[in-house]
Amino acid sequence: MSSDPDPVQDFCIPETKHNSSRTTRFTEFPCRNSSNVTADDFVFDGLKRPGSFNAMGFTGISVNPAAFPGLNTMGMSFVRADLDVGGVNVPHYHPRATEIAFVLEGMIYSGFIDSTNRVFAKVIGKGEVMVFPKGLVHFQMNVGDSLATIYGSFNSQNPGTEKIPIAIFGSGIKGELLEKAFGLSAKELEMLRRKFSP
Repeated sequence: MSSDPDPVQDFCIPETKHNSSRTTRFTEFPCRNSSNVTADDFVFDGLKRPGSFNAMGFTGISVNPAAFPGLNTMGMSFVRADLDVGGVNVPHYHPRATEIAFVLEGMIYSGFIDSTNRVFAKVIGKGEVMVFPKGLVHFQMNVGDSLATIYGSFNSQNPGTEKIPIAIFGSGIKGELLEKAFGLSAKELEMLRRKFSP
């Protein structure tokens, strides 16, 4: 079993100025002296507008302690996801967190696959919520006729994300194995690798 540790103090705004290297391992930073912490350390305004859409018609803004230091040691993070009409959040999973997704606007075909390969999916709309159990593959697609916006919350400050197409075809897995596993020709595999290489 693993999870974010319980905090041993009220909060820990990381003192990052002592370390110039960029990292997502926030527990490595000492806490800022609480007398130097202000209300602004607990407010984040980076979710007012969507980010830049990718080729799948999806954009996501992750909010973790790297973007919002007030979350450090709180055991939580969240994301704003926007999907253009027909846009897709590809099948993916979070190895360290359960996610709960709230539809702010739009109509989303949303679901997950359990360990017996059973699909739990339905169209959810504005004001509805769906939960994705920790470590299970899940997905979303905008099936409405306008932009859709989802807010997702995680029970980890670092949930991790493994996007299935990139993990399979954008990695260094030996081609022969993938050809056999998916019944692909070398040409088909090369096409997928070009499409999903990071």
